[in-house]
Amino acid sequence: MNKSTLLTAVALALSGDWHASHNIAQDYSDVTANWLHAVLHKIEGDAWNSKYWYARTAGKHYEDFADAFEELLEIQCLLNA
Repeated sequence: MNKSTLLTAVALALSGDWHASHNIAQDYSDVTANWLHAVLHKIEGDAWNSKYWYARTAGKHYEDFADAFEELLEIQCLLNA
């Protein structure tokens, strides 16, 4: 995982650039990237695909966050730790 690149993807998602963020997230397959990928599909409204990616995150679930923006901030915090 490249933290810097994933932080860029989170920043893009937070600014509303779903496609650019997704293009980055889909190139990685670690737990954090999978979580980001899941949130992006949640934002897109594709619950099935989102739940698929949550299943690859080691303990994260679709229902854990009602607000995708807050979830993105949580990912950003994790990457900055």
